[in-house]
Amino acid sequence: MPELPEVEALRGFLEERLTGRVVRRVLPLAVSVLKTYDPPLTALEGGRAGPVARYGKFLDLGVGDLHLVTHLARAGWLRWHDTFPARPPGPGKGPLALRVELEEGGGFDLTEAGTQKRLAVYVVRDPREVPGIARLGPDPLAEGFDRDAFAALLAGERRQIKGVLRDQSVIAGIGNAYSDEILHTARVSPFKLAASFDEDQVTHLYRAVEDTLRTAVERARGVAAGQLKAEKKSGLQVHGRAGEPCPVCGDTVRSVSFADSSLQYCPTCQTGGKPLADRRLSRLLK
Repeated sequence: MPELPEVEALRGFLEERLTGRVVRRVLPLAVSVLKTYDPPLTALEGGRAGPVARYGKFLDLGVGDLHLVTHLARAGWLRWHDTFPARPPGPGKGPLALRVELEEGGGFDLTEAGTQKRLAVYVVRDPREVPGIARLGPDPLAEGFDRDAFAALLAGERRQIKGVLRDQSVIAGIGNAYSDEILHTARVSPFKLAASFDEDQVTHLYRAVEDTLRTAVERARGVAAGQLKAEKKSGLQVHGRAGEPCPVCGDTVRSVSFADSSLQYCPTCQTGGKPLADRRLSRLLK
């Protein structure tokens, strides 16, 4: 799933290529992708594109007085094309979900792999009309998001820190992969209760959030859209690396599975050498 660093890179990639260009046609190619109907997609045609903004994991392309807002979800992606075939694709063909064509040629496709169709597109007059954007918590890289602001979010939270970091209504833009990376950098168990952090631990975790995300943003900056997935994976230390040695201490990276996802961590770095219980496996053994 694209998270804050990748979506920020896509924002810069699109802004460089789209700003000032005119949208010729917008083609919906998957029934499930469009979540709004007024204004219609056709209202974007003839509009001049730019600027491009990011809200958490949402991409916002301004087109005239309207906004084309996209959430790529778990398996969505964006593919840039300098040119398109003369014949438009038919609906329901493969992973294609939506195509945006420009007057001068080229444009981009939104695609989604797999059978669970969660990619979402909205056409709105104000990005805050999108429910997911309206619910977002603060952006961790925004001006004013300091250590005290972060501490206030954790205060009173009786949930595990892994879930708090992933909750978009608490902090915008952090998903499964970067929450694993942040907790590994901070040497914190993903099961530790957020409200149990003392002052020094809050400071340490805040620095891990900032350092992990800013480093990832810098790594992704200027990377072509088609290469961002590989760039993200190459920079991860524990997420998606179960069974491999931890790059910090050499212990084996472990995994805990959930219904629709899993987390990865290093026992030596994060849990005092104690493996965490895999709750899905525990249920199967009962």
